[in-house]
Amino acid sequence: MRLTTFHSDSLGVKPVQRARIGDGQDVGKIAAVGANRHADNQLRHRWRRRLARTILLATAVILALAMAGAGYELALPSVANAPARVAAILSAHGGELAGLPLPTKLAEAIVSVEDEHFYSNILVNVADGAGRAAVATLKRSGDPGGSTIEQQLAKQLYPHRPGLAGTLSEIGLGVKLALTYSKPRILAMYLNAIYYGNGYWGEEAAALGYFGVKPSQLTWAEAAMLAGLPQAPSAYDPLRHLALAKQRQGHVLDQLVVNHLLTARQAYIAYRAPLPLRSAGQ
Repeated sequence: MRLTTFHSDSLGVKPVQRARIGDGQDVGKIAAVGANRHADNQLRHRWRRRLARTILLATAVILALAMAGAGYELALPSVANAPARVAAILSAHGGELAGLPLPTKLAEAIVSVEDEHFYSNILVNVADGAGRAAVATLKRSGDPGGSTIEQQLAKQLYPHRPGLAGTLSEIGLGVKLALTYSKPRILAMYLNAIYYGNGYWGEEAAALGYFGVKPSQLTWAEAAMLAGLPQAPSAYDPLRHLALAKQRQGHVLDQLVVNHLLTARQAYIAYRAPLPLRSAGQ
């Protein structure tokens, strides 16, 4: 309802309108909407500032960690003498150094069971290996399969104390090896430096000692058997614990299937194939 009053002046009578009843409510609503928008803008501004501070802090932490990691890497021993250390290990145990090219079946079996991300991007491989090594350390596990092949090679060539400090050293030296040598070269050194049980150090001695052949002549059954030994050479010794060695061989063959290097049928045939094992020293 509109209320109208009249005022007279020299020009006559003029109507003067008063505000409608309810106009004050509309003004209040408009003011409330404005206040809410202002509050929303302030809230978004605060969140943006917090996000910016968080990103800045995270970047600073990452840079600090990167600098600390780089400093730690520089403090570690050089890996330039890694091939010489491999040769020294074989010389000390009467082994024979095998070079490139790699024995295909043994190399693929080792990678499948020990480090299936070996050929991945170095950051992916290191992150995966670091995580597994950390878990193994926390569990006080001596399982060499708990880290990357580079880390296992570093552990073999550059002995260090156990525990977290040793794990960090192993990871750091593994990174240095990965940045210094090609993947085939690293795998060749690893196959030469590891122990396969019964006094056999290196792929040449193991292939000849267990099966009487060169590494390049191994069948899938034989390669899977040898690839399973480095984790626990005594426990999986095929000359003394054939049943356990067969279980381990089966696991290696399963991993070859998982990594699409063998079909399930090929793995089954390899598992059922006879193993012409030779007695130690034969």
